[in-house]
Amino acid sequence: MRDYGDALKQLAAVNIFAGDLLFKNFGVTRYGRIVFYDYDEIEYMTACTFRRIPQPPPGQDEMSSEVWYPVGPNDVFPEEFATFLLTDDEVRADFLKRHADLLEATWWQTTQATLARGELPEVLSYPETLRFAHSSAAPRSAPSQEHPGRERIRVPR
Repeated sequence: MRDYGDALKQLAAVNIFAGDLLFKNFGVTRYGRIVFYDYDEIEYMTACTFRRIPQPPPGQDEMSSEVWYPVGPNDVFPEEFATFLLTDDEVRADFLKRHADLLEATWWQTTQATLARGELPEVLSYPETLRFAHSSAAPRSAPSQEHPGRERIRVPR
């Protein structure tokens, strides 16, 4: 679950929303890396509208099969991810321990705001010990020398 959530965050950081987040659309390489391989619902993060589900109005049955709020074509409700992804109690607990923020519209909106400011991070998915040495490599969390204005981000391990 750690690597799955990290993969979603890495994709989001470079303006990619996978769309269909079902586990079957992700795989694990023989090196233990998570890969996304279902591109039919891929979308730019900046084209999505991440929202919270509004409270039902008085007298409206929230268990109704009909929604009580308008839904646009690019609307995404991250709190709904748990409904179809986290059906197993152990998986739910592990995901929530590591990536509960992915179920909040505010995390996605903050990532969109970062992208809108033109801040594209250099995503480093491998630990420093596995990367090729480079004489001009920037120190950890410093601006990238190859791309001024971009910060390197580390996915926690």
